[in-house]
Amino acid sequence: MKAFLVEQVGDKEFIASVKEVSIPKCEDNEVVIKVTYSSLNYKDALSSVGNPGVTRKFPHITGIDVAGTVYESTSPIFKVGEKVLVTGYDMGMNSDGGHAEYVKVPAAWVARIPDSISDKEIMTFGTAGLTAALSVNELIENGIKPENGDILVTGATGGVGSIAIAILSKLGYNVTAISGKKDKINFLKKIGANEVILRNEFEKESNKPLLSEKYAGVVDTVGGKILANALKQVKYDGVVTCCGLTSSQELNTNVFPFILRGIRLIGIDSVECKLEKKQAGWEKLASRWKISSLNTIINEITLDEIKTAYEHLLSGKAVGRYVVKIKE
Repeated sequence: MKAFLVEQVGDKEFIASVKEVSIPKCEDNEVVIKVTYSSLNYKDALSSVGNPGVTRKFPHITGIDVAGTVYESTSPIFKVGEKVLVTGYDMGMNSDGGHAEYVKVPAAWVARIPDSISDKEIMTFGTAGLTAALSVNELIENGIKPENGDILVTGATGGVGSIAIAILSKLGYNVTAISGKKDKINFLKKIGANEVILRNEFEKESNKPLLSEKYAGVVDTVGGKILANALKQVKYDGVVTCCGLTSSQELNTNVFPFILRGIRLIGIDSVECKLEKKQAGWEKLASRWKISSLNTIINEITLDEIKTAYEHLLSGKAVGRYVVKIKE
């Protein structure tokens, strides 16, 4: 089978290319998936260059998302021919991932694809879409309604940010987007942003522990100064979700937003969360949260084009979602 393989050729030296490898053999309580579509995430790009925080086992097939049909199963839960997907857990990290014609995974990682969504559509969402859905769900579950005020979305042109904007807009929220890409303002408004603020303006430091109340909620995908400044501008009893660190893993903040305005900072993990929670997220994305602008954010590529797409992801040039077509 063909697979996008990363190999270590020296100390901190790696090469990546499409190669022929053996189809994995199904062992106890496992499922082999015949892949139709996968997608690209920032974590995949880090794995492709040997980032030890993501992958330590080489040679390695990247891809933390996969959709397809059950090719072989030793699990009583799944039958050959069922439409399934896997996102997160260890797939694409230290276990081989979905950028291949076949992938083997533990049955405990596998979710069913809802009937109302195609393999391509669900991979357009992928881990990024699931993360966005979990973030939006936390806002809703914690009482943030459209009438409470604007929602701020950071890292807006990225996979999580762009999907979060589209979902929130569909649900009736007024969305303010933050992006470092001035040339993508029209794109962000097209997918649902009501206002766009450029990152360098928002990042300007203020020594004040609190700023004027502006946002009922925040979906933060970047961390760092942007998250710190966002916390200072959330309205009383507001909610902030945090799921990424592309700006920085550091968070230099103070307690005033929490003890004077009662805001809540909620961490989002779409990798290790329970399968039941993931399945519920997929059901929402396939039905009432399904967005009409999916085609707007899709960049469909092949296995041979993954390497170039990774370069765009790592350099911050990527916009929207990369979907990898394997087989239909």
